[in-house]
Amino acid sequence: MEDLTRKNSGWPPLRTACDPSKPFNDLPPLPPAAELDSKAILKATMPARIAVAELRLAGRDIPDQSVLVNTIPLLEAKDSSEIENIVTTNDALFREASHSDDGNDPAAKEALRYRAAIYLGAQSLKSRPLGARTAIDLCSHIKGVDLDVRSTPGTTLRNSFSGEVIYTPPQGADRLRGLLSNWEQYANGPDDIDPLVRMAVLHYQFEAIHPFIDGNGRTGRILNILTLIQAGLLDIPTLYLSRHIVRTKGQYYALLQGVTQRGEWEPWVLYMLTAVETTATWTNAHIRAIRDLMTNTAAYVNANASSIYSWELIQTIFAQPYTRIGHLVDRGVAKRVAASRYLKQLAAIGVLDEEKVGRDKLFIHRKYMKLLGSDDHEFERYPGTTV
Repeated sequence: MEDLTRKNSGWPPLRTACDPSKPFNDLPPLPPAAELDSKAILKATMPARIAVAELRLAGRDIPDQSVLVNTIPLLEAKDSSEIENIVTTNDALFREASHSDDGNDPAAKEALRYRAAIYLGAQSLKSRPLGARTAIDLCSHIKGVDLDVRSTPGTTLRNSFSGEVIYTPPQGADRLRGLLSNWEQYANGPDDIDPLVRMAVLHYQFEAIHPFIDGNGRTGRILNILTLIQAGLLDIPTLYLSRHIVRTKGQYYALLQGVTQRGEWEPWVLYMLTAVETTATWTNAHIRAIRDLMTNTAAYVNANASSIYSWELIQTIFAQPYTRIGHLVDRGVAKRVAASRYLKQLAAIGVLDEEKVGRDKLFIHRKYMKLLGSDDHEFERYPGTTV
């Protein structure tokens, strides 16, 4: 394994020697020889920290955490996959997640593996700190095969339009393992840097190491979330960061390249802090809208189908926007015959849409699905309700 204990000599002002077509084998180890507590970074860190704290509190306002855990990471999975040109829709994704008979969307399946990897990573933090093993397990789960660090040369990153090589990551399994070991040490180092800034540094370094043949981008974005959970800034994976990245994809890649070519750390860190603040603020508003729609739906169902109303029933159709009879049974809301009747009655009063899919029946919460896919956090309230 390559020795990375040498003193960090820093990034030269202009990396003219960094030829994109040649492996970046002299990638400097962490920590960066750059000012990470500049006035601009400190100023941007404060609103980002406040936004994340508010997001954490908003998540606690919904008693059934599965409502958020089943939906927000799925939206993250969709957008993170889209960054890698794996495109699916909310409908296809939630339909696939419902385990219906017609689950045949390869892009949706891959996005679902991403969501499962988020859960896997969050659970792993309970038994071991963030590290290289975490990254290997995440990428293996995302790709659906056992993976290890790259051992053969030839990996390059290319411009998707021109085919031009824009970056060639380091090569050699020993070198990659050494860089990952250094990355792990920095991830679990002293609390002498704000966790949001640490996350930005770790994300660049992981992308620059590019340790796997495929799946590096999605793995790196899950590691962002896990960094904040490990630091105690989040309880559950609700920071929908890929939403901002997919909307600023050109800037994201240009700033990564700026660190590689010119050691421009401050613009990169500022971009990531803005992404955190923007995303946390948006997700916080979305969670409030979900909570309001739950309250509104509960009032409508209680007024129009009081014989079947229960808060557990309402939570189930929000935890599973594509609801099956088995979902109600599994959550103990009702036995199978009663569960079927409950869902049909919800369809009769306009809360759900019943759809036969192969041998299965799905009951789709269209109003909720529309809210999940919206940018403005607005929804049309049920008739006759005031809450």
